[in-house]
Amino acid sequence: MPDEARARLLGLGLDTDAAEVMLDHFADSEGRGKLGHGFSRIPWLETQGFDLAARPVKGASSGGVEHWDANGALGYLTLAAICDDVIHEGVVGAKLVVAAGCFPTGALGYWARRVAKAGYLAVLTATSPRRLPPPSGGDPLTGTNPLAIAIPSSDGEPLVSDVSMGAVTHGDVIAGRARPEELVPFGGELAHKAFALAVGLELLVSALAGPHHSAVLLVALPEHDVVPGFRALAAGVRLPGDA
Repeated sequence: MPDEARARLLGLGLDTDAAEVMLDHFADSEGRGKLGHGFSRIPWLETQGFDLAARPVKGASSGGVEHWDANGALGYLTLAAICDDVIHEGVVGAKLVVAAGCFPTGALGYWARRVAKAGYLAVLTATSPRRLPPPSGGDPLTGTNPLAIAIPSSDGEPLVSDVSMGAVTHGDVIAGRARPEELVPFGGELAHKAFALAVGLELLVSALAGPHHSAVLLVALPEHDVVPGFRALAAGVRLPGDA
């Protein structure tokens, strides 16, 4: 499948480097059981008409906030460039990265994990098309707006929490693993909590990045090595992000 996937990505018009970035993301998602963010995304991409030659542009920084413009580039490539830049440039204290027009972003945990493997805390969220209706019913009002939190560890493997606010993801629908009508806030009778998170994240990102689908990444140096102790406390329980 990777060889077929690579050929299809190149057939879309991506250059070799861009195709490899996306192939690695899809393969990682497949390996973690996130099939909705895996190879099933390629047929969807083939129908979307993205500008596959576009590349993101790094803008100005001020007051600890760094701005990027996706510039029409795929969100995957925008987040890849941001992660590379953060890791290469380093972070003193903390940095907030605002990526305007960043879509589609894929599995956010993948990008947060990359930053955490370099030794930084990472909190990443992104907005998407309006897909979640309010729990009371009606038209979709907000995106699934996932949130990923990655904590580095001295044992070499970060702990990564990556949660969409939907009971299923749009990727599950694309992959045929869920029906469109199942795309509602998670939580059943408590779905108002997931809906509140989705709305809060949407407005947070929009307030920083503008009206287009965008992403916001917070990167900081940890002051304590908390993951090994938590893993010991969990005593073999599968923790978020474990393969």
